[in-house]
Amino acid sequence: MKELRDRILRDGRNLGNGILKVDSFLNHQIDPALMDACGRTLASRFAHVRATRVLTAEISGIAPALNTARHLGLPLVYARRERPVTMPDQVLLTVAPSHTKRRTAELIVSPEYLSAADRVLIIDDFLATGQTILGLARLAEAAGATVVGIGAVIEKVFEGGRQHLAVLGVPVESLAAIEDMSDGRIVIA
Repeated sequence: MKELRDRILRDGRNLGNGILKVDSFLNHQIDPALMDACGRTLASRFAHVRATRVLTAEISGIAPALNTARHLGLPLVYARRERPVTMPDQVLLTVAPSHTKRRTAELIVSPEYLSAADRVLIIDDFLATGQTILGLARLAEAAGATVVGIGAVIEKVFEGGRQHLAVLGVPVESLAAIEDMSDGRIVIA
């Protein structure tokens, strides 16, 4: 997706240690037009999987996942980091390491919104090591749902996440693939 690649090269910053700062359009401040374009593209790539729900992680995955869900005409479920009092006592819960937060994060979903009848499309902002996405897949599987696809706005190919996701046996798509971030560079495939 040329518009996204251009924006990463123009506004993205390599902070070292594999951290790509895209806060000006994806992770802190959201560019609605760009996220709409990302959602439309992801929706077109996954139209064939017949998903019934889109699933993402709080908070940075919500913008691209919401736009994808909107273009597919599906509800969006997002895994929360903390259980609010409005959530039932029995929840779907897993943990996943967070690269940018440098700690393990809980991912929590109410079983009211994922069921064995669901076909789940996982959408996230980044595909790096794949650990957050694998955590989301565990939540879907705990509900008895079937994961039918995985999409990411930005993939950091050099972190090997796509290989970790191969065990799920579903299509994996990214809109921009970063091949290298060594020496302060941002090299997009």
